Amino acid sequence: MKKNIWILLLFIVIGLLAGALVSRWLAPVPGLSFLTKSTQIVWSPSADLLVFSYNITIHLNLSLLGILGVIIAIWLYRKM
Repeated sequence: MKKNIWILLLFIVIGLLAGALVSRWLAPVPGLSFLTKSTQIVWSPSADLLVFSYNITIHLNLSLLGILGVIIAIWLYRKM
């Protein structure tokens, strides 16, 4: 398989989703709360240029397991 930026982005998104799923499954375990606690990052660029306007809102919930998923995804991409 040929490596390119789109495959890397796909791996990163899959890693984030896998980390979020594991974080959600482990949320009821009280001893692992440091891994499952998430922080929300919100980015909402908007503009009104008289001809057109836009308003985009992106929410990103990051936890340590999500970051670990991204690291594993990048490692797997490099091993391909």
